[in-house]
Amino acid sequence: MNTIDFEKINQEFETQSAEEIVRWAVKNFPTDMAMATSFGAESAVLLHLVTQIIPNIPVLFTNTGFHFKETLEHRDKLVARLKLNLRELKPEISNEEFLAKNGKLYERDPDSCCAVNKIAPFEKALKDYKAWITGIRRNQADTRQQRQFVEPDRGTLVKFSPLLNWTSKMFWDYAKKHDLPYHPLWEKGYLSIGCSPESCTRPVQLGEDPRAGRWAGKNKIECGIHMDTSKQP
Repeated sequence: MNTIDFEKINQEFETQSAEEIVRWAVKNFPTDMAMATSFGAESAVLLHLVTQIIPNIPVLFTNTGFHFKETLEHRDKLVARLKLNLRELKPEISNEEFLAKNGKLYERDPDSCCAVNKIAPFEKALKDYKAWITGIRRNQADTRQQRQFVEPDRGTLVKFSPLLNWTSKMFWDYAKKHDLPYHPLWEKGYLSIGCSPESCTRPVQLGEDPRAGRWAGKNKIECGIHMDTSKQP
């Protein structure tokens, strides 16, 4: 990977705008950079912000076969509105084959379900790039509070999180300013939207953090894509 003084640049990024962080990313990785999206509750903001700076950036979306129909409709709307260079990723076997073989694995073993349907196709696609951009925020969950704006990732990659210190108000102000469409399940209490089975995604209750509705009742908060890279060289 490029030689980056992660500690120094992260200190600088704490006082810089998301746009400045994205411009730094594209300056240092002018090619071989992608961004990831779930087309979830808050995806429109990062998609808009990044494509204003890098219009043709590959947009990686893992279609697990379990998404809400509203998510796929939201995807289609944003692809058309922002003219996204969408790269849709899919598991090795179809949703029908997976269910026939494993049944409701997402209820029994959600980690294994995510590994097959989401992480594996995403990891395969990432091999084509040197850096990627994600929309995680520190206030979304305890697992994200110590994340940094730029981090070494998976040994050979660099991951950028330009919205890391954004608040919900900043998100909504940006979305309103640019008249961005919002996910239709948002107003029904789905603040973090993944796969459609209730064991994977449910509405968030008053006072819960935005990701409390993901894998509720299980010892799981992350699908595994945003693995802890803090101890990598």
